[in-house]
Amino acid sequence: MSRFLFVVPPLTGHVNPAVGIAGELAGRGHKVAVAGHPDVVGPLLAPGLTLLPLAGTFTGPSRAAVEEKSRQLRGAASLKFLWEDFLIPLAASMVDEVEAKVDQFAPDVLVVDQQAVGAALVARRRALPWATLAATSAELDDPYELLPGVGRWVRDTLRDFQRSQGVPEDKACVGDLRFSEHLTLVCSVPRMLRTDSFPSYYGFVGIPLGRRPAVAFPWEWLDSEREHVLVSLGTVTREAGGRFLRVAVDALRPLGHRLQAIVVAPPGILGPPRANPAPGGAAVADGAPVDGAPVGVSRGSGAEEHILVLPHVPQLDLMPRLSAVVSHGGNNTVCEALAHGVPLVVAPVRDDQPVIGEQVVRTGAGLRVRFGRVSAPALRESIVSVLDEPSFRVAARRLRGDFAAAGGAVAAADRLLAMI
Repeated sequence: MSRFLFVVPPLTGHVNPAVGIAGELAGRGHKVAVAGHPDVVGPLLAPGLTLLPLAGTFTGPSRAAVEEKSRQLRGAASLKFLWEDFLIPLAASMVDEVEAKVDQFAPDVLVVDQQAVGAALVARRRALPWATLAATSAELDDPYELLPGVGRWVRDTLRDFQRSQGVPEDKACVGDLRFSEHLTLVCSVPRMLRTDSFPSYYGFVGIPLGRRPAVAFPWEWLDSEREHVLVSLGTVTREAGGRFLRVAVDALRPLGHRLQAIVVAPPGILGPPRANPAPGGAAVADGAPVDGAPVGVSRGSGAEEHILVLPHVPQLDLMPRLSAVVSHGGNNTVCEALAHGVPLVVAPVRDDQPVIGEQVVRTGAGLRVRFGRVSAPALRESIVSVLDEPSFRVAARRLRGDFAAAGGAVAAADRLLAMI
């Protein structure tokens, strides 16, 4: 029996792939623990996994403040903020705690999320076998092609961080804390990237699916005679997506004759609660279920019963029933859709999303719109195009085959065990 310690940042989209792989290893009888911030990681852990809590500085209000500021930024400013105000402080806060967790758990292999570079530093300093888990493929897809100075700045920032932690100059300039030379597991498939030429220690594993928290959903509402479209902006972006979600609802309103739409939105973000006629005549507020009944979204008189607004949905369970996904371009949502052969309309906001959005367009599996400027008619046109033009579904189904062949959590676990 081997021992694996996963280290993850306090970001749901990064925790889910780690938990999927960790659960696969635990299911094979290995001892597995996940080090992370308990308020984010705890609810996502599968049975049989041990949580080693990290206190750090990015919990509760402090993390919320960072997320709020990040919503105001775009482009290079967003990237600079990500590293200077989040990733490097997070790394510095992790170092001593991860050192203690390594002493406590004594892992054979450390599995480090690509954005938990403090743990990567610990692994290198201790000469401990370690693997990178790249929960997004953006850093492998030449994201700095048009901004080479930004790429150099990121590398210099990582080296400065190592020097601040006492790493000698000659060692700080060797390698990259974002990519382990032992093994780098990538949550994507090569067809999504500009190049499919990578060293043998890179493993593209597709989607490492694991247990997700149970979420109630009114399955009886789905009409098998109509197409189904999911609109989701992920766990962070959706809080800043009020305008886009309202545009999406306006875009979908005239399409009730052909489809049903599920819109994932926090309570109240689509506007103040208003009385809606629900099935059976009950009055409800936007986004609030009454006895499990679907909720229409009204503007003026009447309600569109083909639009269901919920704060959370069982996304993976919905995927086989979807005809299209409208997304912010987050890697998890994009790859989950493509793993089910579902084409997309992507509206990237920041961070890795523009790169992932470009991947969708480049592979022919969807269209891209402008998050802050798209109009309801333009978004409706894109949604209808993705639904009606066969080429998008053909491309998405081609990628579905790639994701199936990648092997997911099973393949990732095999590669990790080969390191022992």
